[in-house]
Amino acid sequence: METVILAVVIAVVVLGALGGLVIGSRRKKSLPPPPPAAPDITAPPAEPHVGDEAETPRDEPRRTIEEVDLPDGSAPVVVEEPPAPEIEIPEPTAGRLVRLRARLSRSQNALGKGLLTLLSREHLDDDTWEEIEDTLLTADVGVQPTTELVERLRERVKVLGTRTPVELRGLLREELLNLVGTDADRVVKTEPADRKPGIVMVVGVNGTGKTTTTGKLARVLVADGRTVVLGAADTFRAAAADQLQTWGERVGAYTVRGPEAGDPASVAFDAVKEGKEMGVDVVLIDTAGRLHTKTGLMDELGKVKRVVEKHAPLDEVLLVLDATTGQNGLVQARVFAEVVDITGIVLTKLDGTAKGGIVIAVQRELGVPVKLIGLGEGADDLAPFEPEAFVDALIGD
Repeated sequence: METVILAVVIAVVVLGALGGLVIGSRRKKSLPPPPPAAPDITAPPAEPHVGDEAETPRDEPRRTIEEVDLPDGSAPVVVEEPPAPEIEIPEPTAGRLVRLRARLSRSQNALGKGLLTLLSREHLDDDTWEEIEDTLLTADVGVQPTTELVERLRERVKVLGTRTPVELRGLLREELLNLVGTDADRVVKTEPADRKPGIVMVVGVNGTGKTTTTGKLARVLVADGRTVVLGAADTFRAAAADQLQTWGERVGAYTVRGPEAGDPASVAFDAVKEGKEMGVDVVLIDTAGRLHTKTGLMDELGKVKRVVEKHAPLDEVLLVLDATTGQNGLVQARVFAEVVDITGIVLTKLDGTAKGGIVIAVQRELGVPVKLIGLGEGADDLAPFEPEAFVDALIGD
């Protein structure tokens, strides 16, 4: 009997041991595998082989690993660095207005053709001369220049007598050139004899294309072999600084900018300082497009000028005017001339519906020459003003 009881106890112990082994085995199978080790993103990358750089095309963007906190098991973030902007080679400025003459004549020759048609009439009576006056006034030539031109034309036509088309064209060309002026110094002053850099400030009313003109002027200077720093002193519009920087990057010009709504005078001061340290030829300062009726803003423009002149005198103050505004542009020009000493005029949007007579009127109003004209939206459509090419475009061939 004792033998039977001992056998049962041994059997129970053996069965219990076997059950524990099975349960332990099952528990081991149900456990998840250990997570993979996270990549060490703080470790420095391995040194490249000597041949790695030569084998990577220079045009392809570089690939870098962004060092950020990554979740366990995630792959490193690969960031594509954008390629550096391609530096453009602007079109040479020599003879640029002549090359753009066809574009200018398409929009302007209503003035010249209208005058030639009227002067070609067999009988030039008082009514015809009144039509000639109206044609000139409609083209924004201005009252005083129109009166002078009509008086001279009447006198010369009377002396000339019989008038051939060739004679009339030559006569009109001479008189228009007298009004536009061929003796004025129209060179944009950027090369002071005693120092570097030359300093140019660009001013104008909102919407005249001032920032674009500053960028295009940088292209004109680079095309002539000059180095340029741009000062984005229009801090009231964030887009203005971005726009100017884009223009600069296209031709390799460095742009100095400040915080949005920052002090424009401070940005202008820093731009000239940076230009001196870099040894560039010219610093162009783009100011905010101020409404000429806002006295406080106009005073601030005067402050920008005074702060810049702590470095050196301004070589040019260019007033940008929209040629399509006509006589209203003369009101703007008057007010700006009272705040800063305007040395030259840039007429933009002289294509399309603009009237070429504004060149004569604005020069008479300010007593300063038109130095540059904008003839379109293209990057190289800003041209040095040449009186002969301009008048030839007005009256056509």
